[in-house]
Amino acid sequence: QVQLVESGGGLVQTGGSLRLSCAASGRTFSSYTMGWFRQAIGKERAFVAAIRWSAGTTYYADSVKGRFTISRDNAKNTVYLQMNSLKPEDTAVYYCAADRAGSTWYAVLMNSRTYDDWGQGTQVTVSS
Repeated sequence: QVQLVESGGGLVQTGGSLRLSCAASGRTFSSYTMGWFRQAIGKERAFVAAIRWSAGTTYYADSVKGRFTISRDNAKNTVYLQMNSLKPEDTAVYYCAADRAGSTWYAVLMNSRTYDDWGQGTQVTVSS
């Protein structure tokens, strides 16, 4: 059974940085695509970024491109989301997710229904 545990959220001022971590266990993830989503109060869950575990190919939502970086550490079975130049509109609960099929099409991996396993989420709050 796949387990995903997020950490690293918190309160930061506008323009600040945070690094989220997603520790994955229970499977061999080399064929997976891992994603980060976020959900603000009153809004639907939205795609942030994804990475193909084996190839390291990355995908980003337009709203975070150039500010956020997704990466993975194979030895630690951990996926990271480095978030820089944070804005108040980045405030949300951030979720890590695993796609067992290893999707590669952007239109597919930006859809939350593509993902099979989810973490519990970590709160990110950006103050103005």
